[in-house]
Amino acid sequence: MEIITIDQQNILVGIRPIELADESALYASEVTSTGRAVPKVRRQSGAARVIARTLLGQLGFPPLPILKTRSGVPIWPAGIVGSLAHHDTVAAAAIAGTKRIAALGIDIEPNEPLPENLIELIATPNEQRMYDLRLLERRNLFVLKEAVYKAYFPLYNDFLEFQDVEIDISARLGHVSKANCTFSLELLLSNNVIGLAYSRPRCGSR
Repeated sequence: MEIITIDQQNILVGIRPIELADESALYASEVTSTGRAVPKVRRQSGAARVIARTLLGQLGFPPLPILKTRSGVPIWPAGIVGSLAHHDTVAAAAIAGTKRIAALGIDIEPNEPLPENLIELIATPNEQRMYDLRLLERRNLFVLKEAVYKAYFPLYNDFLEFQDVEIDISARLGHVSKANCTFSLELLLSNNVIGLAYSRPRCGSR
C-alpha cells in the first residue's frame, strides 16, 4: 500500500492493488450495507476500506467499520471527512480532519485514454476551448469532476452532471456554478490518474 500526504492540507491518501482476499476484509455490518453486491464489488469495497482503516489508524483511530448512507456516502468517525474510490484493479481512499477540511472527494482511473466519443459528455464548451485535444482525450478532467461530485454531494445532497462542473487545471480549482462553490484540486499522475477535490470549512455551508 502506498500512502501519500498532501502536506499543506493534512490530507492522507492511500492506494493499493485490489486482491482476491479483500472481500473477506469487510466487517459483517459492511457486508450488510453493501446489500446484494457481487463478489467483485465486495472485493473493491473491502480494498478501499482496508486503505481507509490504515489511514485512520495513522490518526489514532482503532479499526472500525465504515458504513454508508442510503445514498452511498461513507460514514466517517466524528472529526473526520473522507472518500473512497476504485477502478477494476486498484482502490484508493482519502481522509482529513474536519478542522481543516469540510469536504473531500477522491477518484481514481487507470492512466489511459478515455473511451471514444466521451469528450463532449465530460468537457464543457469552455473546457473544450481551454484544453488541447491531447489533454481532453485523457482521464484527467473525468477524475477531477468525479472527485468534485464526491466532495459536493455530502454538503448539498444534490446530484451533478459533468457539465455542472468547470475545471481549471492550472489554477487547481473546480467550480460548481449552480451552488457558487469552488473546490481546490490535486491531480496525481502515475500508472493511475488520481483526482482530489476538497474545500475548507467555510465553503459549502448552508
